[in-house]
Amino acid sequence: MEIIKGIKKNTILILSITLVILYFVLKDDLSGIIKTMKGINYFYIIIAVIFYFLSLIIKGYVLYESTNDKSRLSLKEAIKHNIITQFFNGITPFSSGGQPMEIYMLTEHGIPLSKATSIIIQNFIFYQTALVLFGTLAVLYNAIFHIFPSVPVLRRLVLLGFSVNIVVIIVLYMVILSKKQIKKVAKMIIHILSKLNIIKNENEKLLACYEKLDDFHKHAFEITKHKPLLVKYVILNFIGLACFYIVPLFIAFALNNFTGLNVANTLTTSAYILIMGAFVPAPGASGGIEYGFIKFFGNFLPKLVVNATLLIWRFITYYLGMIVGAILFVFEKKEKW
Repeated sequence: MEIIKGIKKNTILILSITLVILYFVLKDDLSGIIKTMKGINYFYIIIAVIFYFLSLIIKGYVLYESTNDKSRLSLKEAIKHNIITQFFNGITPFSSGGQPMEIYMLTEHGIPLSKATSIIIQNFIFYQTALVLFGTLAVLYNAIFHIFPSVPVLRRLVLLGFSVNIVVIIVLYMVILSKKQIKKVAKMIIHILSKLNIIKNENEKLLACYEKLDDFHKHAFEITKHKPLLVKYVILNFIGLACFYIVPLFIAFALNNFTGLNVANTLTTSAYILIMGAFVPAPGASGGIEYGFIKFFGNFLPKLVVNATLLIWRFITYYLGMIVGAILFVFEKKEKW
């Protein structure tokens, strides 16, 4: 019941943010945006949708392969589970709701909780590694070719988002490779927070933190025993990100703009936007993602085209995934829960 209440509450929040965003996107020239979208080429829209779902299929395939238990989890089920997580990621801040649901769905297939947790932790590390690699390449590409003008606010936002992702991946690998060192860091942070009266019961919090770190280390350390698989799954996640990042290019083509974007600029710009959205606390990073999209893609596309592209892109890569995920979740619930 609490889950349903949380879903309803977050759905209302998402709808409210969406209405505010629509107002700011459409208020200046609604008729112009409608006119721009009237001549839409649906062939390219279909391609955009295919690439978006291809990114989800690739992540589902990684889940299927890393589970390594074909008798309990089929490829079809793994892909379906990954699409369902789009709903829970979409309605929770920092996309925090998807992983617990993934673990739960795996246990529903008879996979032990400890193994399910290990699988999801490992997949998170694969994805986060690919995300940071892609972001690093995007930053280097812009540093060499200077495709974006220097805007202090955007530069700081991207730097902050990139820093967050870098810190996350460093901490993940520190836990895997150097549990003692990360425990020292955790002890220092908890001590500082206690002195600042941000947390109480320092020893209790420290013991709880150590327990979680030990559990994470036990599950994540399995990755180091299979380095070729680590490389394989990181590469697959990298390809999945590329499929997701390329979507705006086909939307621009659908709006009959064939000169504003190319593959490299689209991949780099999308990577920047998703990096920036890493620290936006609203569900789906709403607000920050749209702001970044308009500001970054606005360097390549006319205002009307970039606004129309944003509306279609956001529907395909956020709302459509959530809608399909919610439908699959309802059927899954009826069948098994």
